[in-house]
Amino acid sequence: MNELLQPGMTVQTLHSRQMCDVQGFLGSGGQGEVYRARWAGGSFALKWYFPHTATTEQRAALEKLVEQHRAPSDKFLWPLDIAEARDVPGFGYIMRLREPRFKSLVDLMTGRIDPSFRALVTAGLQLVDSFYKLHADGLCYRDISFGNAFFDPQTGEVLICDNDNVAENRSGLGGVYGTPDFMAPEIVRGKAKPSRQTDLYSLAVLLFYIFHISHPLLGKKVLSIRCWDLPAREKLLGSEPVFIFDPNDRSNAADSREVEAGANAVSYWRIYPKFLREAFIRAFTTGIRDPDHGRVMEGEWRSVLSRLRDSIFYCSLCGKENFYDSDAAKATQGRSTDCWSCKKEPQLPFRIQIGKSVVMLTHTAQLHPHHMDDKLDFDFNAVVGEVVRHPQKPDVWGLKNCGQNRWVMTAADGAIKDVEPGRSVPLAPNVKVNFGKFEGEIRY
Repeated sequence: MNELLQPGMTVQTLHSRQMCDVQGFLGSGGQGEVYRARWAGGSFALKWYFPHTATTEQRAALEKLVEQHRAPSDKFLWPLDIAEARDVPGFGYIMRLREPRFKSLVDLMTGRIDPSFRALVTAGLQLVDSFYKLHADGLCYRDISFGNAFFDPQTGEVLICDNDNVAENRSGLGGVYGTPDFMAPEIVRGKAKPSRQTDLYSLAVLLFYIFHISHPLLGKKVLSIRCWDLPAREKLLGSEPVFIFDPNDRSNAADSREVEAGANAVSYWRIYPKFLREAFIRAFTTGIRDPDHGRVMEGEWRSVLSRLRDSIFYCSLCGKENFYDSDAAKATQGRSTDCWSCKKEPQLPFRIQIGKSVVMLTHTAQLHPHHMDDKLDFDFNAVVGEVVRHPQKPDVWGLKNCGQNRWVMTAADGAIKDVEPGRSVPLAPNVKVNFGKFEGEIRY
């Protein structure tokens, strides 16, 4: 491919009136090419549009994003300034440079990376939270897909790129309508334009891909299609969409023998707890039938995924991550389900019930501000409690107060004790901890 710009070239940004030096080619996509550049004393990314995408409408949308809107959070690689070059047609824009530790979700789909469940759930949470903040600003993304999201496989931190397609909700702006497999059925049918509601559908598809490495609507009906062309796509994803785990319609059920018909999804579906499965069922049944009122909102996804993250524990026999399913535990009088990996019943760790949250107190467990106050954001960098080993007794574990407020502990025998910051509550059955707004109880 002939690169639009060459190293050593200089372009000018229109709002800051600063020169930007092109340093090297980074990659290309459907709309343009991205370069490493030196601007405003630092390293940035410069996206330059192909001639056929450098339209007047794209320019106007970009100018509105730069002049009237700011990034909803630091997860967005937001357009910072528009760039032009004297000898090169078209235009581009400056954005923050993505760090090498962030990998494309495409790498997850193709098996080039193998992150932990904790990293995946954290990535899902951050994506949901990011799009919630975008929508709260009256904007819609228009093209949610795994090609536009990156994450750190170690931590789950996310970055969202290609924000030049963001527009005001229901603005009617032309241009990008989405990535085909992620488009809401009403867009596929030509009955709607991108909006917050269609974003919600695309977000649900993205989450399903992250947790199941499979598309939610591609089940056994795919096997009867000879050519995956536009009519076939419009039929399965637009006019006749059926969830591969629809409990009332098995006409498109996932086939465990065929990867293209949902075999990956079959393997993963049984690993997750009931509350996550129920959210996906609603997203792709009621959410398809009633786009305006039936889709799973970002706030509910945040609650579901936070609960999912809290439910992670490690099998006592093989060490693999598992999910504690409180619904299944009630049905079996407290027994855990068998480990998905070794097929044996693991010993459950201590857990603490705080309000509606159940946090498995594994050796990596932490409490965050939202556990203490459900009105607070999901900030996993802020730690207010963590499981620690006793410094002199390696077999004794406790829950350490890492915050700034005093806790009050009530032991099983009724004794009450203050737990100041830096001190710990022993992990023992029936110990209660008053965190302020909520009280927690340790169980085994």
